[in-house]
Amino acid sequence: MNHPCYICGLGSSVPSRVLTNADLEKMVETSDEWITARTGIKERHILDENANGSDLGAEAARAALAEAGLAPEDVTHIFAATCTPDHLSPSTSCIIAGKLGISASSGQMGRVMCMDFNAACTGFVYGLELARATLCLHPEAVILLVSAEALSRRTNFGDRSTCVLFGDAAGAVVLRSSCEKPLWNVADVSCASDGALRDLIQIGGGTASPIEVGSTVGPEWFVTMQGMAVFKHAVRNMAEESQKLLERNGMGFEDVDLFIPHQANLRIIKAVGERLGLGEDKVFANVQNYGNTSAATLPVALADARKAGRLAPGMKVLLTSFGSGMTWGSALLV
Repeated sequence: MNHPCYICGLGSSVPSRVLTNADLEKMVETSDEWITARTGIKERHILDENANGSDLGAEAARAALAEAGLAPEDVTHIFAATCTPDHLSPSTSCIIAGKLGISASSGQMGRVMCMDFNAACTGFVYGLELARATLCLHPEAVILLVSAEALSRRTNFGDRSTCVLFGDAAGAVVLRSSCEKPLWNVADVSCASDGALRDLIQIGGGTASPIEVGSTVGPEWFVTMQGMAVFKHAVRNMAEESQKLLERNGMGFEDVDLFIPHQANLRIIKAVGERLGLGEDKVFANVQNYGNTSAATLPVALADARKAGRLAPGMKVLLTSFGSGMTWGSALLV
């Protein structure tokens, strides 16, 4: 039995420090013209040394809870989508819970479930599906879905092919099966993956990259990517998954008010929009301001589109994303 899954609050957070293309020109052999022509990115936000992704996640979570009219102690579940956790353990979701003041004694019935998951850039879409499933089992649940990334901590700033692409950010939504003034209903979600493509994008630093005390890390600890292959699979899979999702809901692209794809590269965004026959007026892009912030791109884009007047509660929104794994998926908000 399906239960409604409403987005009741939305929040986002980005670091104040900005790294521009002009700044990168001083760090690596590149230029603003080269970066802009190939990616559309003009600047990205970077964490200070004394902050972590969980700090951004907690700030975004507070904003989402405030809009939903809820306190941290109302939360029953925290799901954190991240491929750049603060630590391998404890989980980023538990760290965020602690920063929000949520403990075993503060939640409903003295229980709060915290869980991290890694679907890379598709994390927010996967998280919406997790929330839908959880609300089927626990209709009373108050779910905090946080997408928090600190990609600058795994960016090799000596590699000009990747260092221009990534930034840090977080976004969060509150999801419930009932809500007085919902922003959107998560009408449907479709997720997919292909582990045969697992080598196309990688971030090292796990147990497959062993290290001893006193040793130094190598380039395998940082983001690596096969750009051309990623471009091909990203465009095809996001377009096909989006079309499939609309068809099974009896809708066409003419019914969509705003299309928000993963913000990785402006050329990918334009290629997907063109493949789906969508005009620029229906496609939202903010990659120029943030770069690729992985799982955080979609909730940050939702927040930015609303601030820009491009999006309002109840409008039909189509989200789609792709990421390392490879993973991809689409979600329909109405």
